[in-house]
Amino acid sequence: MLSPFLAFLLSVLILCRIAVSQYSSDQCSWRGSGLTHEGHTEDVEQVYLRCSQGSLEWLYPTGAIIVNLRPNTVSPAAARLSICIKPSPESGGTNIYLDKVGKLRLLLREEDQALAKVQCFGIQEGAVFIEAVLHQDISRRITAFQYELIADLPLSAPCQPCSDAEMLLAVCTSDFVAQGSIVSVEQQEEQSSVTVSLSHLHRQKTRVFVSGGGRAKRWTGRVKMPLQCGVKPGKGDFLFTGTVRFGEAWLGCAPRYKDFLKAYREAQRLGTNPCHVDTN
Repeated sequence: MLSPFLAFLLSVLILCRIAVSQYSSDQCSWRGSGLTHEGHTEDVEQVYLRCSQGSLEWLYPTGAIIVNLRPNTVSPAAARLSICIKPSPESGGTNIYLDKVGKLRLLLREEDQALAKVQCFGIQEGAVFIEAVLHQDISRRITAFQYELIADLPLSAPCQPCSDAEMLLAVCTSDFVAQGSIVSVEQQEEQSSVTVSLSHLHRQKTRVFVSGGGRAKRWTGRVKMPLQCGVKPGKGDFLFTGTVRFGEAWLGCAPRYKDFLKAYREAQRLGTNPCHVDTN
């Protein structure tokens, strides 16, 4: 039988182990090792991350972990957030699921993670359940991904024109809003990369568009959109809006600028504009 002192010391060590395995130092990013599961590979650890963005790195995965991604504030809008994760090209050793009340839905197989495709889901769809795949040698296995909590996703039908109401709301809520034209389009495997030249940059959440300098100040950058939209370069001024995910701009509403101006001025007349935009 353990002495009272040894029993107390053992309980403290167990609590320390749980705290180290569950929480990152800043609650934004977590780095752990499956070696803590050695000898009891059926363990499932809970990880709690409470930032708008961060990363996870699980070395030598064994057993499983449940990653709970939540905002650091409580509000009705938090329930409408979406979570996007982007695996590292070197990520492997696990399958990744969504876990909602014990029901698992496969999100990424081990072999899919090397493609580094962004996966998004609603925050109400569950926690991220990461289960180690049995391998004889786990020394080269690391599961790693970045995550972001975002207020909105690209439109469910991104190739369809936005209504006037959607357009005006996008101008108020998007990560970037800019007036300009399409310079070129590069067709990639599952998406189009559109190079744009901007005459007016209303807003950008992160530096996705850069200034070209000179007297006639313009900005350039790239926006992504689904391949099936079939976008082509051409004449005309557009109002580009959208979200920024993992440092890349994704197109949302992109009306012709003259159509935006018409809808904006009509909403001004009716007093229904959700926010003010400098149209001078």
